Amino acid sequence: MKKQVLVILSLVTAVRLTAQDAQADLRRGNELYRQKQYPAAEAAYEDAGKKDPANLASKFNKANAMHRQNKQSAAIRELDDLSFKATDDNLKSQTQYNKGVILSGLGKTEESIESYKSALRLDPTDNQARENLQKALKELEKKKQEPQPDKQEKQQSKQQQQQQPQPQPQMNQKEAEQRLKLLEQKEKEVQQRLQRDKSKQGSGTGKDW
Repeated sequence: MKKQVLVILSLVTAVRLTAQDAQADLRRGNELYRQKQYPAAEAAYEDAGKKDPANLASKFNKANAMHRQNKQSAAIRELDDLSFKATDDNLKSQTQYNKGVILSGLGKTEESIESYKSALRLDPTDNQARENLQKALKELEKKKQEPQPDKQEKQQSKQQQQQQPQPQPQMNQKEAEQRLKLLEQKEKEVQQRLQRDKSKQGSGTGKDW
């Protein structure tokens, strides 16, 4: 029995020492982060997480360090894993908020809205998440109001214009002045040899685009 107690005590001591080492790595990472040495900070947080997987603060800060290095996809994966493992609603809320910030920066407005909503469900008092949610909603509404050009229609129109013979002066004014000056210059060399008279009538000048 005495030997068993000694073994258990030794294990507890080892766990405590490992946790202490993890805290030291976490503090080192925080200091490096404040110094904007983000790659080194990320490595320190990685060491802390390996020594004490239960300490989710290292995982949270590691995602922030990744974000600062523009490793956005990796940061999002880290935050998703953290959100899955965390049991504290406050930490989950902060995780969703940070994910929303990253998604907003990537232009993924709809996804960022969902993250901000999740953050507010977990912490309705988070005013920053509420403010960012309102901004994202306005941005999404703005995007929806912007006209979306029909790429296929524009391509077909361009092909038809390329196949047309030398345009008349009226066509030059409405079309060539806006989009087709360079195309007309190329066509002009061929058309001058084949239809010199028409070319002279339709070679008006246009604005650069």
